[in-house]
Amino acid sequence: MIDDYPAPNTRPHLSKWLLIATDLAMLLLANRLGFWLAERVRIWRDLPAFVASADSGLRLTVWLMLVLAAISWFWLVRGHYTQRRPFWDETRDVVIAMLVLAVVDAALMFMLKSPFSRLWWVATWAVSLFGVVLGRVLARRLMIWLGWWQRQVLVFGFGENAREAFAALKSERWLGYQVVGFVAPCADVRDAENLDDQPICGKPLLPYLLEEPAPRFLERFHQPAILIALETEQLDVQQQLVQRFSIAGADVSIAPPLKGLPLYGAELTHFFSHEVLLLRVRNNLSRRASRFIKRTFDIVAASLLLLLLAPLLLSVAWLVSRDGGPATFGHTRIGRHGKPFRCLKFRSMVIDAQARLSELLARDPEARAEWERDFKLKNDPRITPLGNFIRKTSLDELPQLINVLRGDMSLVGPRPVIADEVERYGEDKVFYLMARPGITGLWQISGRNDIDYDSRVALDCWYVRNWSLWYDIVILIKTIKVVLARDGAY
Repeated sequence: MIDDYPAPNTRPHLSKWLLIATDLAMLLLANRLGFWLAERVRIWRDLPAFVASADSGLRLTVWLMLVLAAISWFWLVRGHYTQRRPFWDETRDVVIAMLVLAVVDAALMFMLKSPFSRLWWVATWAVSLFGVVLGRVLARRLMIWLGWWQRQVLVFGFGENAREAFAALKSERWLGYQVVGFVAPCADVRDAENLDDQPICGKPLLPYLLEEPAPRFLERFHQPAILIALETEQLDVQQQLVQRFSIAGADVSIAPPLKGLPLYGAELTHFFSHEVLLLRVRNNLSRRASRFIKRTFDIVAASLLLLLLAPLLLSVAWLVSRDGGPATFGHTRIGRHGKPFRCLKFRSMVIDAQARLSELLARDPEARAEWERDFKLKNDPRITPLGNFIRKTSLDELPQLINVLRGDMSLVGPRPVIADEVERYGEDKVFYLMARPGITGLWQISGRNDIDYDSRVALDCWYVRNWSLWYDIVILIKTIKVVLARDGAY
């Protein structure tokens, strides 16, 4: 059994220095590539020649200072080279750093009265942003291929909390964590013998006798990282495990049961000489400033999208209306604070769709059961050939940009539901009613129609509890990928 578990990464310092070298290379390259791109645009648009040169000593000195500032902030403040963080959290730091340094760069050039091209400035910092993110992705893929980045993990626990922790680690390949098994703490040999040996999430369930010394256990599995994800009633066992494995020098993490809590922006506080840890939580969407930021972002982004997509919207509207019916269809949905509104879509069904649905549900028990369960049909005979296409490509939802401008909907939010569906949220319906429904959301990028209804509700509630503008941007970016791949669309 021991040979089945790979040895740990013995090159953590090489990983750190490779990431630092990658950032340095990308930032230095951005200075040259940004100048080259700006020059190409200048020639294409027949603009005046740049006053400053990419070889300007002052410009190069300022750039090197900013590069060193970026590396220092990533390293010493945010721990990018010494800690493992989720991809989108790390990317948010990169975006913030590049925006701040870009402003500092422009301010320094202004104060030093050094002539420089704004086109060059924009191109350089845009290349820096995308270059650093792309460079890190490539560097980590290289380290995974070389075996430098993987870190084996044993999860203590096998209940709901442990499974959720496993799913979280599995969703972030960027972290490099590889769960090699679940571990069940056992008080004696009898408990170990009675343990169910069925795999959990495809991983073996291993016994750990509490009388076994932690160093010996760690040696058996080649010094893995330890993730303790026990249930609430096992706090006494958790205390023993933390004490034993931390004293043994293991890399110990704890995943306490936190289901239903708002986690984004949570603040930790501990007290000198007391065994108390305060977790300060807040719901961002309950704050007026957060709602103002979200609404402003919706109005600006929806307006720009309507302008850019106007030719496409007109073309789809003309094609849909060729059968003599209306181009758009409005169905009543429940919005923020329980206010009903007409959710707009391009019509994807035949003109007498409601009559055909009633007839189908009356004669087909399976279709009726599916409709009562999901409020939609996977193989809906009412959908036209053109409707099938615009549904799979999500073009049918573009008119909802008008709903966003009206204030009925948001670009990102819970899935808009009818009145009967709100009751299926149970006690969690308060979260649905806190936010405007979205054109896209967590459930759309997590499988859309391929996930069950309870999972949709859980995802919508998680989004409302943990809202941030950055998460909205991430969901919009991921939506593009989902739409192009047509994942879960029907």
